[in-house]
Amino acid sequence: MKGRQIILDHIHGREAAALLVDGRLEDLLIDSDQPRLGAIYRAVAERPMKGQGGLFVNTPDGSAFLRQVKGIAPGDKLLVQVSGYAEAGKAIPVTTRLLFKSRYAIVTPGAPGLNISRQIKDDDLRDELTGLARAVFEGDEETGLILRSSCATADPADIGDDIAQMLDLAAAVAGDTEGDIEKLTEGDSPHDTAWREWTEPAEVITEAGGFETHGVLERIDALQSPLVTLTGGASMYVEPTRALVAVDVNTGRDTTPAAALKANIAAARDLPRQLRLRGLGGQIVMDLAPMPKKDRRAFELSLKAAFRADPIETILAGWTPLGAFELQRKRDRLPLSELLA
Repeated sequence: MKGRQIILDHIHGREAAALLVDGRLEDLLIDSDQPRLGAIYRAVAERPMKGQGGLFVNTPDGSAFLRQVKGIAPGDKLLVQVSGYAEAGKAIPVTTRLLFKSRYAIVTPGAPGLNISRQIKDDDLRDELTGLARAVFEGDEETGLILRSSCATADPADIGDDIAQMLDLAAAVAGDTEGDIEKLTEGDSPHDTAWREWTEPAEVITEAGGFETHGVLERIDALQSPLVTLTGGASMYVEPTRALVAVDVNTGRDTTPAAALKANIAAARDLPRQLRLRGLGGQIVMDLAPMPKKDRRAFELSLKAAFRADPIETILAGWTPLGAFELQRKRDRLPLSELLA
């Protein structure tokens, strides 16, 4: 199947969304029982944690951990936003730097300024978007605005409406600081997130049973195996442990001099997709196929290019003394194995 398809369905009773590109599963979103990313609370500060650079805050969904603690005292009321998923036995990670995201715009209270996505290169279009934003956004010196790359092909009226709605929501939340602890916004569901993030033209399928009809369930079943087949007969195993995610790259039956480099580059190109689909983050260690040090540069360039297009923040930490390659990835998603348990 050629082209892009967005399939909105449910799996195991949970709302879910899948993105297929030319028949390959590129992204997968599944709802969970944890608070959604982006949810905003009116919370109360509790005790600081000495040596950890943060403090706990009390929310309607339980204890949360906040790292930005300057000027905050126990008992203070504050607005916080869920910034990640809690690991087992740990508090919900939150931040006081609120973001109000939509399809075309991101409103940033407390971080003033107008920014336009660097992916929009056309100067005339950037000028047009600047004028459009200022017409809707004038007069607020405490709030910032980011226009996303999806604005490049959008109707100006839709962009203006989007900006206005996000500004109204930000103002309403910012003014709602009095009262007991409360969840002020729910955060986006998988279907809402798909609409917000998967903005390129696509066929949208909403009928019930779409995951089964279009082969998404089969692709999800394949993700429950650590084995990933790569081009040229190579493979890699992606296996999470309690401490880290181990990635083992193998050349297969190829015994040519360039076999290791080809396998490692193939693994680099597919790794962001595999981590995204499997919901894996934290420390990642790649045990690569043995290759000469002179080939490391080519591998690094391929890895950087692959993660540049990935939406989840990932730091390429570099080589270990034993020749493994380490990465650190934000925990923006829950492991697929937990969602399907």
